[in-house]
Amino acid sequence: MDLPLTLSAAAVFLALALVCGWLGARPINVLKGPRMIPWRPLMMVCVVGLMLMLVHLFNLLGVQTGNQPRY
Repeated sequence: MDLPLTLSAAAVFLALALVCGWLGARPINVLKGPRMIPWRPLMMVCVVGLMLMLVHLFNLLGVQTGNQPRY
């Protein structure tokens, strides 16, 4: 993936994480019944995707994030 695609994917994951976190933090409405969409686990999936995109972004910028090679 190139830099613009990585940045746009990171922005999408950030926006989705914020929306899922906001929807998951709303109080429960007993009259409507249980929530059918698990917002908190979806938020965590988006946060993991955002972290992966940030590591990929750092790798694209030249920062080595893995282990040092053994000789």
